[in-house]
Amino acid sequence: MAETTTPDAAVSTPSTAAKAPATKNSRKKQRRSVPAGQLHIQATFNNTIITLSDKKGNVIAASSAGACGFRGSKKGTAYAAQVAAEKAAEAAKAYGLSSVDAFVKGVGLGRDAAIRCMQNFDIRVESIRDVTGVPHGGVRPKRQRRA
Repeated sequence: MAETTTPDAAVSTPSTAAKAPATKNSRKKQRRSVPAGQLHIQATFNNTIITLSDKKGNVIAASSAGACGFRGSKKGTAYAAQVAAEKAAEAAKAYGLSSVDAFVKGVGLGRDAAIRCMQNFDIRVESIRDVTGVPHGGVRPKRQRRA
């Protein structure tokens, strides 16, 4: 037949709600120490993206000019790249990062500013490699003009 439920029956008892978190073994996560890593700088005309990673490529900290509050054409400036690099370096210092190999991609204004900023944060730049893509053959040529 039809069963009637009272409002009190729908509420779960406190003993069942308290059991869920107690069964999980909670330990505080250890922060890993990364003394040496990689600095990836992608500098375009419109933005500069800074990424700090360990030697394997696992990202530790990342920032960009757009994430630092710059908008429009101001994102492509050297100052915006410097601010983005400062923000990323501050986050990476918590991991104990002290030396990096820099990989620079692109032709933007923030290339040099980001590398200089790392030295201000006592992060030693051991090597700088330009990994900008080179076109193999380029774009399709314009059609021939008819006279």
